Amino acid sequence: MDVFTLYVGQGELVAVRAGDEAIVIDAHMPDCDEVTPEQIQKSLDAYLSNKKVRGLILTGLDKDHAHPAGVEYILAKYEPDWVMYPKCYKDTDMASGVFDIIAKHEKRRAKTSHPLARKSVRVDRVDSRNLTDLATYFTFELFSPHMDDMDSSNNSSIVLKLTGLDQTGFSYLITGDTETERWNSINRFFGKSLPSPVMSAPHHGSSNGLNPRTLLLVEPHTVLISAGLDNSYEHPDGAAIQAYRLVAKRVFCTNAFPGGTCFFTRRVGDDYQTIPVEHLASAAATAS
Repeated sequence: MDVFTLYVGQGELVAVRAGDEAIVIDAHMPDCDEVTPEQIQKSLDAYLSNKKVRGLILTGLDKDHAHPAGVEYILAKYEPDWVMYPKCYKDTDMASGVFDIIAKHEKRRAKTSHPLARKSVRVDRVDSRNLTDLATYFTFELFSPHMDDMDSSNNSSIVLKLTGLDQTGFSYLITGDTETERWNSINRFFGKSLPSPVMSAPHHGSSNGLNPRTLLLVEPHTVLISAGLDNSYEHPDGAAIQAYRLVAKRVFCTNAFPGGTCFFTRRVGDDYQTIPVEHLASAAATAS
């Protein structure tokens, strides 16, 4: 198993491989000064070469996680078995556009041997938090969203532990834009299930996504932060980075390098290794 965190400006797009399968998480694919959609696509294509993309997880429906251009490319190029998103209603042009794209591909594949399935999830509306029949080489443990705390689009984010089942498998905690108050509830109900050696930093490393108790419960070895260069939100927050470094052995941020960088993370024996890779170079490196 390994995790590829792509630099996509101020947003998030991650792919994970295990065995002969892959999962794509989020779909920000912008035009910005440092990277083009074509560069992102080439890097993603090389990483996913010869892998079956089982699903696309959209942690939220804001454009930094579910950009229509990214959703269109992933559904058209890789034809995943399913697309997962939070069971919430948000009437915006961006969300409407994303659902129009999903509906288009659902209709296109409806009469084929490989239809596109929708997985709309909420903790209080699933039979089990351990979501089944989604992949062979991955397990999926759902922690959020829950109706009680869906007071904003951020707190409607999917939080899910993705675990690879191949020989080098480990757990990767997907966190979306979940904020501190929602983490309080997750800690209370699911704290014993949160430990994971690798996690994405909630809300691009912002202070309002940091929950010290969550961090102690997860006890990550590696924290991966997706944020854009010179972004107007000043993500990641310096105090949040300091807190992550007090608990995790290694903390990496995509905007900490000139021009931005991608990260390739894998388990090496009992340790975890993360290496920075530029977009086009990373494509060749991770495909080998």
